[in-house]
Amino acid sequence: MKGIGKGRLSADHSPKYERVERERRYLLRELPPGLKVNDTHAQITDNYITGTRLRLRKARWPQTNEWTLKLTQKHAPAPPDFSRTLITSIYLNEYEYEVFSVFEANEIRKNRYPYEHEGRKYSVDVFLGALHGLVLAETDFDADSEMDNFPPPPFAALDVTHDELFTGGRLVYLTIDELRAEFKARVEKWEGQ
Repeated sequence: MKGIGKGRLSADHSPKYERVERERRYLLRELPPGLKVNDTHAQITDNYITGTRLRLRKARWPQTNEWTLKLTQKHAPAPPDFSRTLITSIYLNEYEYEVFSVFEANEIRKNRYPYEHEGRKYSVDVFLGALHGLVLAETDFDADSEMDNFPPPPFAALDVTHDELFTGGRLVYLTIDELRAEFKARVEKWEGQ
C-alpha cells in the first residue's frame, strides 16, 4: 500500500457528504400478509470489500431491466446502536463499477420488495444463496424520536435493530445454518438468565 505520506489522517469528516440513516430492522418468519415472491422487487447484489467499510451494490429491477450501481460507505458511529448509521453513497456508471469489482469482497444476494403497512413503507429483504431462508424488513425514519418510539409491526417476529448479527457487514460472513446456530445459542443464553 502506498500510504498517505507524512502527517496524519484528519478525524473530522465533512458532514455535507454523509447523512444519518435511521432505521429499524425486523426478523420475519415469512413474507408479510399480501406480499408474494413474484411481486415487484429489486434484485440486489452487495459486495462488502474486505477489510473496509465499503459496499459495492448492484440493483436490478427485473420488470424494467433498469440497473443502479453504487459504492457506499456505511458505519455505526456508536455501536451497539445500529439504528443510526452514517452513510455516504456514490452512484457509478458501468465502467466505474467494474473498476471497483476487482477488489476482494464477500457477497450477499437478496430480493428487496417494497411493502406498505398502515401507511408506513418497508423494505422486505428475502435473502438468496448462503442465507436462503432469511427474511428481514426495515423501515426508515426522519427523526430519532419517531424511530425510538416506533412499535414493531404485527408481521415481525423480532426487532433485531440493535443486533450486529443482522447487519449486512456481519451477515456477509455467515451461512443460514451458522446464523441459526448463533441465534439459537443467544436465545438459550437469554432464557438461562
